[in-house]
Amino acid sequence: MMYAFDGSSIDGSAYRDVIGLTHRVPGWLDSLITAWSTYGLGLFAVLMVVGWWRARRTGSGAALVALAAPAVVVLAYAANSVVKLIVREDRPCQSLHVATLEACPAPGDWSFPSNHTAIAAAAAVALIFVSRRIGYPALVAAGAMAASRVWVGAHYPHDVVAGFVVGALVASVAMITLSRRPEALAVRLETTRLRPLLTASGPGRDAAPERTGTPA
Repeated sequence: MMYAFDGSSIDGSAYRDVIGLTHRVPGWLDSLITAWSTYGLGLFAVLMVVGWWRARRTGSGAALVALAAPAVVVLAYAANSVVKLIVREDRPCQSLHVATLEACPAPGDWSFPSNHTAIAAAAAVALIFVSRRIGYPALVAAGAMAASRVWVGAHYPHDVVAGFVVGALVASVAMITLSRRPEALAVRLETTRLRPLLTASGPGRDAAPERTGTPA
């Protein structure tokens, strides 16, 4: 028998309160939150493309930072998955036997920390280094993703808090490191076939650049 941690003793009562609330609100609200929980990560992918497109008109260094954002998200996901395998916490729907909006995953699909939340948090933090105008709204969206994962019954509150911390921490360390001197590497890459990904031609190239890099 595979050992698994039961996290219901941490905040199982809060989880039950949230699940109880899902049965009392209008059905359209449950459907809206469920759709966001399922498909919302696509928004962060779109925002990363928008951030990269704008960064190309700022400079090759800024574009390189923007291009790094998806890789940083993958790194955060990998780190979060390692924590999952170490902790091996059962899903709350398995431990508490409650009816949830999202189908209960099979045993072995561990709950702690939340992958969705880690990905959203990592994307949002990475985007702050690309563009604050995009990054801060993305951070709010990441919080909404975290809340939605509890609402649909996929995670305990402590799962999404931990996922947010893992994603934000990994992204912060990676982006701070990269943002220190991206220009040197960008100049080298401009001589390769990657040049179109780093620079933009046209009148927009000379526009006043938006401030990027490590947030104040």
